[in-house]
Amino acid sequence: MMRSMRMARGVMWGVVAACWPLSAVAADEWDDMRAYIRAGLTEQSVPSIAVAVAKDGKILWEQGFGWADRERRIVATEHTPYSLASISKPLTTTALMTLVQAGKIDLDRPINDYLGDAKLVARVGDAGDATVRRVANHTSGLPLHVQFFYADEPYARPSPEETILRYGNLVTRPGETYEYSNLGFGVLDHLIERVSGESYAQFMRSRVFMPLGMTRSSVDIGPGLAAFAATRYDATGAPLPFYDFDHPGASAVFASAHDLVRYGMFHLKAHLRDQQGILSDASIDEMHRRTSGTEDEGYAIGFQTARRNGYRVVGHTGSMGGVNTQMQLFPDQQLAIVVLSNGRSSLPKTTFEQLAHKPLPGWPRPANQAVQPQPAFTAVPELTGTWKGTLHTYTRDQPVAMTFQPGGDIHVRIGEQLTTLVNSARFKDGVLNGVFAARIGTPDTERYDYTVLLSLRLRGQVLNGSATAVSVRDKARTHAALAHWLELSKQ
Repeated sequence: MMRSMRMARGVMWGVVAACWPLSAVAADEWDDMRAYIRAGLTEQSVPSIAVAVAKDGKILWEQGFGWADRERRIVATEHTPYSLASISKPLTTTALMTLVQAGKIDLDRPINDYLGDAKLVARVGDAGDATVRRVANHTSGLPLHVQFFYADEPYARPSPEETILRYGNLVTRPGETYEYSNLGFGVLDHLIERVSGESYAQFMRSRVFMPLGMTRSSVDIGPGLAAFAATRYDATGAPLPFYDFDHPGASAVFASAHDLVRYGMFHLKAHLRDQQGILSDASIDEMHRRTSGTEDEGYAIGFQTARRNGYRVVGHTGSMGGVNTQMQLFPDQQLAIVVLSNGRSSLPKTTFEQLAHKPLPGWPRPANQAVQPQPAFTAVPELTGTWKGTLHTYTRDQPVAMTFQPGGDIHVRIGEQLTTLVNSARFKDGVLNGVFAARIGTPDTERYDYTVLLSLRLRGQVLNGSATAVSVRDKARTHAALAHWLELSKQ
């Protein structure tokens, strides 16, 4: 009798152990990372994190921690779909490359050749030099741009054509400089729709997610995934209402850590049996080939590129309201690391650094980096004096006057508004940056409080570039950064 009872208890505990997480029944090489992440979630009040690590064609570890949705008590797992923010960009260009590989798009052809009546306009240089490749590597001349639309606010997302007509201005010569632009990837998702005849969301599902076995991935929150998706939380810990953008190709993809590390393995040419070869190895190499920036920090076709601590890295990061994400690939080591979170903190970055330290000899553990003070602005002789010109918007043009004082102060006036001081001014490599208070006066900008960010390039007796209305955060929300063409001539 006693023997049978002991056997029954043994069977019962065997069943419990089989259902219990592996970390609870046996220590392994990832236990230190589990402890690090759990401590970080508490210390930084982060709702959740999901991680995945793959090497040599195998997933070594994947796990979720914390709450995907605190209010609904949904636990985060490696299969929880997270908002990816800018990791959407390499996913979008993977879809783009399937059309390139099929001969339907030429990377080095002007992107305007594929657009309809709404085309990019060159304020400087030639729009014909704004190729598909240059849009994809942020050297087309398009400026800083974001525009968010929240479910509880009365503003609807405009059509892609309307966004291009309002903001599709090339403010530097195509190929002249790198300028990170979400708008460019909004143009790319529009390009995919025009060439394929399918919606961007459907094309991503049918040509990328499903062939690669990414069943918990979608543009926005796809059908059937709402019950599982991680809620985005603001810095106060409050859930953000759902939001989308006028640049979905830059920011709108959701994916789980499991799906995203499998995507990374595809880009490492792991050739998994249950993944279709949607791109050739040559196409993958082309996507990873740096075409802007430097070897230490550059950009390819939708991928950030770098050489860090002696290792070649391709991947992307993402950050916006309620989102902080990392996807880093080490092609020479066949290593992929993914860290996803539904809150804004430094924990995803330091978690990635800790994870990279384990398999990569010489990779240092993260250290606190001191903030470098910005030197005081001093007007150089070629800037000193008065400059006058015009601020162009999609509704009207306004006169602008700017005066550089010998002592370093910069005064600016738009139209009949009060003259104001440019703050945080800096002149480096021929580009003037600064911020000031003024009104641009378009319906889009006047929805929110904002300041105006300058980025003007000196071209002899002319200063030109962008004046961007950057919204001030309201209720921990980011709303918009909308750039307008500004050109001034020295008087």
